[in-house]
Amino acid sequence: MVGFFQILMKKKELIPLVGFIAFAATGATSAATYFLFTKSDVILNKSNNPEPWERVDPTKPQKLITINQQWKPVEELQMVRNLTK
Repeated sequence: MVGFFQILMKKKELIPLVGFIAFAATGATSAATYFLFTKSDVILNKSNNPEPWERVDPTKPQKLITINQQWKPVEELQMVRNLTK
């Protein structure tokens, strides 16, 4: 770790590059954590819930930004779902 800071002090042009990489890594980690804990369509244990799409609430937006989302149930799909249960 000390060697890393010594290299940065010798080659100061690397400091912005390290800053951008650290910012990108922090952003990617925080976005992955956000989606993991807040979105219902992201799962870790597939053996416990083999069909996770059955538990997704269609009235709740799944995207980060949703504009003018309107959901109506498909009648044919509801009929098939009722016959298979």
